[in-house]
Amino acid sequence: MKIGIESQRIFRKGKHGMDVVAMELVKQVQLIDTQNEYLLFAREGEDKGWLTPSSNLKTIFLKGFTYPGWEQLSLPAAVKKHRPDLLHCTANTAPYSCPVPMVVTVHDVIYIEETTFGGTAYQDVGNLYRKLVVPRAIRNATKIITVSEYEKRVIVDVCKTDPEKIEVIHNGVSERFHPHFTAEDLRRFRKQYNLPEKFIFFFGNTAPKKNTIGAIKAYVDYCSMANEPLPVVIGDYAPSLVEKILRKLNRADLMKHFHLPGYISSLQMPLLYNCASVFIYPSLRESFGLPVLEAMACGTPVITSDIPALREIAGEAAVFVDPDQPAQIAEKIHFLLSAGNASGFVQKGLERVKMFSWQSSAEKLIELYNKIL
Repeated sequence: MKIGIESQRIFRKGKHGMDVVAMELVKQVQLIDTQNEYLLFAREGEDKGWLTPSSNLKTIFLKGFTYPGWEQLSLPAAVKKHRPDLLHCTANTAPYSCPVPMVVTVHDVIYIEETTFGGTAYQDVGNLYRKLVVPRAIRNATKIITVSEYEKRVIVDVCKTDPEKIEVIHNGVSERFHPHFTAEDLRRFRKQYNLPEKFIFFFGNTAPKKNTIGAIKAYVDYCSMANEPLPVVIGDYAPSLVEKILRKLNRADLMKHFHLPGYISSLQMPLLYNCASVFIYPSLRESFGLPVLEAMACGTPVITSDIPALREIAGEAAVFVDPDQPAQIAEKIHFLLSAGNASGFVQKGLERVKMFSWQSSAEKLIELYNKIL
């Protein structure tokens, strides 16, 4: 069989969640399935070093001025030309019209829910496009893949979809996330990004669902209750945005505690987790929450939101908080950083991540391809 996999941004340098998921699955499918032929439809990008050439996978680079133009014009034309037996679209959206059966991975339908807008203009335009395209993609697809049982229930409810049409395939954790780096590895990494010896780590994001403002408020509260508060590292977030939030809280004096190294590649993320004393992930809405598992795999204790998807993924291995209560988040940070309180969660986390692997996810994906065809 000839199977097409669409991942428009899989080779871009600044990969985000869906790109990383597609990359990990492509690598595993390439290793596991030597019977079928794979065509990877993508846009040209700088980060091609992760893909090893093989006889069972061919990359086809397509041009398109915009994301929708690439997906709605260039991709269907390429599918018509190369004639795969099946097309798997990996990042929520899909062509309005496709000449072969489609599988669509719908990571979430947050953009169809009420809390869609309020981020950057780029994010709002992207959400509007998804709002227009995803319902049709769900109707047209032969199968829908999603990443948690919770998100399956949401898709069924919000999109009025037959649950039998939806398959749950959990994300996995790459083997590069582990707690066995040397002290010298960590020292060099901290020096590269000018990071403190110990710190609290949080993923900054302008999307409202990621609750960056709530996390910064929680850190301000934590500073009020700790005699010697640890600094905080926020990844991929502008200093000016932090300064604006702190000024509104009348705590601009705390800016000296914030370290903002900018974007750090997915290949270096294991080092960042290993350097952190605690990882906080107080999202307002998630369908999976891969960073929670990645931090656990690195032996870093995790504080995350008490919401269904994160409960499903983290089990009893994380400290759960109400993401709307910054004072509660602050209390849990102070608790975990107190002597001896983190060790139990570290061990639980290392056990929990054994349930999630990209090999297992890829095997389920290949089984689904074979079942359809």
